Amino acid sequence: MTKTIAVIFGGMSNENEVSVITGTMAINVLKNGGDSVVPVYISQSGEIYSDDILCDVSNFKNSDFTNAPRAVIADGGVYTFNKRGKVKKFRSVDVALNCCHGGAGEGGGVCGLCSLGGIPLASAGIFESASFMNKYFTKLVLKSLGIKTADYTYIKSLSDVDVYSNILKFPSIVKPVNLGSSIGIEKVDNLEELKAAVECALVYDDAVIVEEYLKDRKEINCAAYFAHGKVITSECEEVAGGEILSFEDKYCGGAKSVLPANLEPSFSSLIKNITRAVYTRLEMRGIVRFDFILSGGKVYLSEINTVPGSLSYYLLSAGFKDFYKVLSAVMEQAIEDNSARKNKKIITTGILENITPSLKLGRK
Repeated sequence: MTKTIAVIFGGMSNENEVSVITGTMAINVLKNGGDSVVPVYISQSGEIYSDDILCDVSNFKNSDFTNAPRAVIADGGVYTFNKRGKVKKFRSVDVALNCCHGGAGEGGGVCGLCSLGGIPLASAGIFESASFMNKYFTKLVLKSLGIKTADYTYIKSLSDVDVYSNILKFPSIVKPVNLGSSIGIEKVDNLEELKAAVECALVYDDAVIVEEYLKDRKEINCAAYFAHGKVITSECEEVAGGEILSFEDKYCGGAKSVLPANLEPSFSSLIKNITRAVYTRLEMRGIVRFDFILSGGKVYLSEINTVPGSLSYYLLSAGFKDFYKVLSAVMEQAIEDNSARKNKKIITTGILENITPSLKLGRK
């Protein structure tokens, strides 16, 4: 059955441009599959636009997206407005897909927007989106689940470097806690380099983690989604770039990918099992990519991406036509989950009926 789908992308984030690539890709996969799509773009300054011109990635090169009408998400759909601010059109949608990378878009903001707007969301929920957008919170959640991660120190200011200098080890990796796509990440070999990297990272973010650099490493990715009553995992992918995967490695052709990864079967099974276990225990939904590091015969879970680049289509399918089946499955799951939630009762307690003037705010 064809659906009307709101694809939400962009966002107030350094990854806005990457999100445009993911969003327009998803839009065209869904359209080619026969669904009706409502593109919803959030600019870096927070304005929301919706129009079919947003289906074409070329309309973002010179900020041509501003020719689209402004929009809001509410009442189970998307309202667009004319230049006088009057409602121009309302399009009801069956389900939404989050393609925002970074910032509030990936970090729970779109989840809340859709929840308040009465639209099922075929992506990760508020808790996991907010938790895994922050690398420090990711460490805390994974520790509570008994999942192995690299040792780290949490740094909120340049002065913290001096406070923790006696426990810091080199080489280390400096990571802004809320940024993705390897923005602001740097490997450092001494205290002087660390201070410079932290100072630079704090220009873009509120805090960093200084993480031990795991040597002789293999970076392994595994994606997962929930549909038809089970968690489905991809094959493991090995991604190789420089000493660390940089933004250029990921998006400018510097990285090399091996799929499936050249791993011993025991490591491949372990990585898939950890992926499945975390996804299951947190009752996650949507397409999520888990990034691992294999070092010294041990498996470390590094990061969890609730809106992975290109929605990890290359891990989950043989191509865009095949990926449509994956997207359709997560859409149907979102609609099913939403129907189940609608059956839950919301009560009215009646306490307002007993309010008297003496109980008004400020009165004693």
